[in-house]
Amino acid sequence: MSDGDDCLFCRLVAHEIPASVVAETETTLAFRDISPAAPTHVLVIPKEHYRDMAAIIADRPELMSDVMATAMEVVGLEGLQEEGYRLVANTGASGGQTVYHAHLHVLGGRGLGWPPG
Repeated sequence: MSDGDDCLFCRLVAHEIPASVVAETETTLAFRDISPAAPTHVLVIPKEHYRDMAAIIADRPELMSDVMATAMEVVGLEGLQEEGYRLVANTGASGGQTVYHAHLHVLGGRGLGWPPG
């Protein structure tokens, strides 16, 4: 875990940058992606800085449970239960991660098919 001083998502948590918040708990924040890949595209992050999901699991597995619970809250708030949704965690450069603060994408609102794209 690092301090996240230059981290975009840490700045969102600190309210230094505005976000369209969908849900918030003591340990997590869910907000709309500024470049949505689907009609519903919400990011769920832990408020504490971790580089990726593997780092959370190694240090605080209960925090990963909080992230998943918030993602499921977003699914309900966005009405995605019936039509379906996708949860995605990109990890590392080859996995498509561009912000190195652990986050989960909640995607829905259209057919998402496989492979993604």
